[in-house]
Amino acid sequence: MQPPSDFSGITASSGIAELTALRRAYAAGALSPRQVVDMLVAKSGEYDEYNVWIIPPAQMPLQSYLERLDNLDPGDTQRYPLWGIPFAIKDNIDLAGVCTTAGCPGYSYLPDKNATVVQRLIEAGAIPVGKTNLDQFATGLVGTRSPYGECCNALRPELLSGGSSSGSAVSVALGLASFALGSDTAGSGRVPAALNGIYGLKPPRGSWSNSGLVPACASLDCITVFANSLADLQLVDSVASGYDSNCPWSRDDLQRSGGGGGDIVANSADLPAVIYLPAEQPRFFGPFAQSYQQRWLAFTTRLRE
Repeated sequence: MQPPSDFSGITASSGIAELTALRRAYAAGALSPRQVVDMLVAKSGEYDEYNVWIIPPAQMPLQSYLERLDNLDPGDTQRYPLWGIPFAIKDNIDLAGVCTTAGCPGYSYLPDKNATVVQRLIEAGAIPVGKTNLDQFATGLVGTRSPYGECCNALRPELLSGGSSSGSAVSVALGLASFALGSDTAGSGRVPAALNGIYGLKPPRGSWSNSGLVPACASLDCITVFANSLADLQLVDSVASGYDSNCPWSRDDLQRSGGGGGDIVANSADLPAVIYLPAEQPRFFGPFAQSYQQRWLAFTTRLRE
């Protein structure tokens, strides 16, 4: 199946990229969720050596989610803004009826209900397509500390994918999901986003419920999201955020920028008056030192401008 080429980010060779592009394809009648799921199952099999999945799409109960979509109105974008959108879930976050391992087979258990964030996404029409690999118990920043195999970098397989949300980041970067849930305690949702060339959002602690998340450090944990654009992050955030009485860390006093609940774009009043930089340029090391230095100079030039 070869989707039309006029929908950016959607091709049989590249997989599913931007969520917003997929929504346009659905609205135009150019694709159906079943076609997309079939594409992802086939494409995921091409990347077995990347060790992206603990439970891959081919082993997921996808039919039940597709049948549910038949009873939802795709035109009702207020209630179902994620209708037919495939997403991956880090395997320390519960999906009802599918084992949660946290990267440890001996720890595995079968949850009887979804994590709160997962439930909100499914209610909005999203399709969970797989559980992703991670540094065991979400303790690590490299993506290699898993009995399910080392997760390869999507851009250069010989390099680190980053962790602990390695599989989630790589699934998005390879076009195997439109977005993916990860978690972040000390960088696990931001490091793999950076190393795989995609966007990652760590919401303010307490704005997304942690109910159904295997804790690494409960007071610092955040469920996070990976996507291919800022607009996609913003849309997922608008669905996932909100107070949850079942989560002791959830907060109902958070004021999000712009007052829209999901608006993650800073207003000018939120920007710092002063940005401090080191007096001397940092030293850079390793085989990519020159590239690091060029990126540093480009970014600091932007700040000064």
